[in-house]
Amino acid sequence: MNMYDKLLKKEAKLSVIGLGYVGLPIALEFARQISVIGFDIKPERVEMMKNRIDPSEELEAEAFDGCDITFTANIDDLKDAHFHIVAVPTPIDSRKMPDLTPLLKASEAVGKILKKGDYVVYESTVYPGATEEDCIPILEKFSGLKFLTDFKVGYSPERINPGDKVNTLTTITKVVSGCDAESLDVVAKTYELVVKAGVHRASSMKVAEAAKIIENTQRDVNIALMNELSIIFNRIGINTYEVLEAAGTKWNFLKFYPGLVGGHCIGVDPYYLVYKAQQLRYHPQVISAGRYINDSIGYYIAKQTVKKLIAASKNILNTKVLVMGITFKEDVADIRNSRVPDIISELRSYGVQVDVVDAFANSEEVKHEYGIELVNKPSSNYDAVIVAVSHEPYVKLDEAYFKSKTNARAILVDVKGIYRGKINEMTYWSL
Repeated sequence: MNMYDKLLKKEAKLSVIGLGYVGLPIALEFARQISVIGFDIKPERVEMMKNRIDPSEELEAEAFDGCDITFTANIDDLKDAHFHIVAVPTPIDSRKMPDLTPLLKASEAVGKILKKGDYVVYESTVYPGATEEDCIPILEKFSGLKFLTDFKVGYSPERINPGDKVNTLTTITKVVSGCDAESLDVVAKTYELVVKAGVHRASSMKVAEAAKIIENTQRDVNIALMNELSIIFNRIGINTYEVLEAAGTKWNFLKFYPGLVGGHCIGVDPYYLVYKAQQLRYHPQVISAGRYINDSIGYYIAKQTVKKLIAASKNILNTKVLVMGITFKEDVADIRNSRVPDIISELRSYGVQVDVVDAFANSEEVKHEYGIELVNKPSSNYDAVIVAVSHEPYVKLDEAYFKSKTNARAILVDVKGIYRGKINEMTYWSL
């Protein structure tokens, strides 16, 4: 009897290591079909999940219904599982280099409880080759077992889009791979238990790793082009969104838009590919240029705001600006790698007083991560308002609201262009 059959008959358990915005949905989906152990290193998060609370604020309590799952922060509990899914973060460090620390520590933990016949599948985004070159040696070292002979490994990249209720784990085709034909079949069948859209069997783990990383690299480069076009069009004196609307009437025009590029995927993954390319003595010019543009756009927005304030005869040292939104994207609470703090720090470098509000972010997390205090209620004496994130509550606002919060000759900076054509009296600017 192979591993898939054992899981199906609940003679073997599946574990998920790392219960963040990726790991928890996977664990719960599998727990509706087979027995699951959900592991996270933070006991306080585990307690929340035991009480049907998603710490990432993505899932409702009902998502925990009908699930055969045990939550734990004790690594020894993983000894009862035979199929392990690793879904931990893969961030970058202060030098924008890959930080594999969480992944390597997770591999070490799994290695300590690994048994003959076990499977380990990685979901964390990495550069091509990382699973075989970085993770498997650690599994061998701490387990004392031999790869292929004693245990099998696969790679199946996560494709979850935070805040997206349509494109979810079950509705997105899952790329799967294994270390040999047998493992590929087992991994594919196991994921087919929960992924209604089906799976794509990649020919190797490196191919699966590369497929994931170029998904976000492609988006990053395309958004960078839009941001660069926005800078050019601003100097020409035309609105970028109007240009894109006109160009978009052609059937094969790709609809990307300018904006802040943050988060733990698009703003991070390209650096992993750059790192791997440089190891191979190749400097990826397009990818690197795209990253530079997108990492700079927050500072550009702040500088444009300052220019508009000066043009309105405002004394910069006496100006006050309201920034609305600090999460990395709309309608989520996730603040990781948000580029909005770039706008705030640049404005403050000019002596501008900045207040920040957000409809979703946790004020304590923002304070801890960025040293920025959120205000509970904005005042009514701002010289400019920057709507940095298009949260649904902000989309519904009108010019009357912004006028009620601002002084005379105030500026409205609309990063995402959501108020285009709706502002008639205030000075309006967007990317």
